[in-house]
Amino acid sequence: MRNMGGEHVTEAVACAVAALRRATDRDWDQVRAAGLEWSVRGTATHVAECLVGYAAQLAGRAGEDYVPFGISLEEGTGNEGTLRVIEAMGGLLAATVRTTPREVRAFHPYPFRSADREGFAAMGIAEVLLHTHDMAEALGVEFAPPAEACAYVLTRIFPHVQPSADPWRTLLWATGRGELPGRPRVTQWRWKNNLVHPAERLTLQGVRPASAADLSLGGDGGFAWIEGGPVEGTREGAGLLVKAYEDGAHQPEWGMFALVRREDGLAVGAMGFHAPPDADGRVEIGYDLAEAARGHGYATEALRTLAAWALERAEVTHVYARTEPGNTASQAVLTRAGFTRVPAAGGADREAAPEAGEAADPGYLAYELRR
Repeated sequence: MRNMGGEHVTEAVACAVAALRRATDRDWDQVRAAGLEWSVRGTATHVAECLVGYAAQLAGRAGEDYVPFGISLEEGTGNEGTLRVIEAMGGLLAATVRTTPREVRAFHPYPFRSADREGFAAMGIAEVLLHTHDMAEALGVEFAPPAEACAYVLTRIFPHVQPSADPWRTLLWATGRGELPGRPRVTQWRWKNNLVHPAERLTLQGVRPASAADLSLGGDGGFAWIEGGPVEGTREGAGLLVKAYEDGAHQPEWGMFALVRREDGLAVGAMGFHAPPDADGRVEIGYDLAEAARGHGYATEALRTLAAWALERAEVTHVYARTEPGNTASQAVLTRAGFTRVPAAGGADREAAPEAGEAADPGYLAYELRR
């Protein structure tokens, strides 16, 4: 799965500038952008600030806050000059996204205080497309961005938004700028970068819908994998994530996480929740590793990290896991992570022989960890 963020930034900027260039004969200081308090000129300057600001966050590896700088247009800069600034700042972000290593993350507050290159690319594209819509509407010019760029934004920073056949209309609806049949109008919104859980030797990196779709179709999901990975269980889990996303049921914090080794950036497996917590406060967790990564304690380390995070949530009382009776390695992982054996759902371990007339079942053992 190629890193296409830079290309989409370039495409979005080019499309936006082409639309706004049709209205350079207007006084941008005297026209207020639709739905905003800023003038068209102020909105255009904001777009340029976002583009170079995101580039600076990535290039500067900003860890705890924004890089402390701003930009301003020279006095007397006209409309064409303003567009040239947007083009230049877009070029800086595109180049930064293309050259930043996949594992790099930098500060951004929404909602988990960091983003990677795909997140910054998507945020930059969103600023360009959405504010060009605001400016174009005020200036009376048409603006129809490429569907691919809109889908890139939705699958990276709006994973909680159910997709539709029209990515642009979906993005406008998701940001309170339009309507979609059968959906209530949005009055408050915020995008979501992927959640990353740090562990000792691993980082547990939230898998986005775009990555899950690629994994489910046999790709690498944008990750560099250890030999033998990803395994079939990871691909199946990715397919379930895609279905939840398409159904509008995906809650990314309760989704899938790639287990990425710090020392070399290789993904060694995946771990995640089968669904959000149920009404009883139970959330089920599952995991698998590539064969080459087994026997090193990675699964135990990741399970402790993710289970501890879940139990810190008010809506969770216990984390539940199942394993096949013959999978002693998985049972050892669960035990080392602090889980204890419990009756399986339904009241009895499914390793028991089926009763007369009951269909044979391969069975499973159940474990849980309580708060």
